[in-house]
Amino acid sequence: MTHDIHIIGGGLAGSEAAWQLAEAGFRVKLSEMRGTGEATPAHHTDGLAELVCSNSFRSDDAESNAVGLLHAEMRGLGSVILREADVHKVPAGSALAVDRDRFSAGVTAALTQHPNITIVRERVDALPADGPTIIATGPLTASGLATNIAGATGADALAFFDAIAPIVHFDSVDMETAWFQSRWNKGEGKDYINCAMNREQYEAFHAGLIGGEKTEFKDWERDTPYFEGCMPIEVMAERGLDTLRFGPMKPVGLDDPRTGRWPHAVVQLRQDNAQGTLWNIVGFQTKLKHAEQVRLFRTIPGLENAEFARLGGLHRNTFLRSPELLDPTLRLKNRPNIRFAGQITGCEGYVESAAVGLMAGRFAIAELRGETLEAPPIETALGALLHHITGAAVAETYQPMNVNFGLMPPIPGRTKKADRKKMYTDRARTAMQGWLATAG
Repeated sequence: MTHDIHIIGGGLAGSEAAWQLAEAGFRVKLSEMRGTGEATPAHHTDGLAELVCSNSFRSDDAESNAVGLLHAEMRGLGSVILREADVHKVPAGSALAVDRDRFSAGVTAALTQHPNITIVRERVDALPADGPTIIATGPLTASGLATNIAGATGADALAFFDAIAPIVHFDSVDMETAWFQSRWNKGEGKDYINCAMNREQYEAFHAGLIGGEKTEFKDWERDTPYFEGCMPIEVMAERGLDTLRFGPMKPVGLDDPRTGRWPHAVVQLRQDNAQGTLWNIVGFQTKLKHAEQVRLFRTIPGLENAEFARLGGLHRNTFLRSPELLDPTLRLKNRPNIRFAGQITGCEGYVESAAVGLMAGRFAIAELRGETLEAPPIETALGALLHHITGAAVAETYQPMNVNFGLMPPIPGRTKKADRKKMYTDRARTAMQGWLATAG
């Protein structure tokens, strides 16, 4: 069919943008490379909105958490990503985690069945010369298009390494050693599998991470920085003996049923599919070689006979210097028919990627109608994230960022930390309601 807008990339951002435009009555052509026989270093299927790392959309608490607030704002704007996440969620305490395969299948079905969306399995190697276009190819943009984008922007693409955590078959976990419990018994109280370590076990594991054989980098990859929010576990270990005990192996709020006390360190596993047959090791993204992962992770109490559905991995992500290159509505300043959305803009995280896709779609809707849509106020989660991407950050030192209250204007005066978070979310809801009233 003849289309009103072309979206390139069928990940979280591209899928969300396509849905918003189609629901508004516009005809969308969605181009996706996967399904043509080509793949990326991280994807395993040709499903739309495939989750390549964790299966968690992080906290769903809209009262005291910035990403939970972002969930709420996106639900209010008819997000297909949040809708399908809610349908296919799995137990994860106060977090919103999903069965990754059913979630992707749900998004794929929603877009495939929409009368205003045509999905074309093709690789696009150049920015379209004209016509409204949204580029949502993500941090693993194919080399041909990435080179074309770099040429069009006149700026070198920035890059960082992102890592994938391993997934374990539940029936290979020794549940006489491990136990179910959520930290501080949040949510259902039993949403995580916990594997406790004493001091001796932890220090041996830490030494194994430091000394383990790791992936070798190509010359062009050696100067690429890691993203702090998705640090390989062995890189964290190199920062000090107790770094992991204050990060992914934090034992606080978890009572070892054998002792009634908090362990020295804990490895947690989170449910990865609806059947509960697959569990991912939380925070264990890694660049250890596969054989080394199997050897070392089987030293974790309860995982001595672990069978892995997927081992950890590492891939190089690219993103734009967006504060310099994009206008407030995500258009490329020197090619205004082109918008960018998702992680290629430098946002970090599943929810943030989908959120930027949602707003790219909304900005495009207004433009196609001959209207102007102002960005949501900076006091909202959506507005704060967009403001950071399109102008608040310093372009020369721009790095991927998750949504957080620090992107919003500070709450005036001195308040308790818990009260201040509630004040941020209350203010955001009021600001969002005002924006919706004026934006229609």
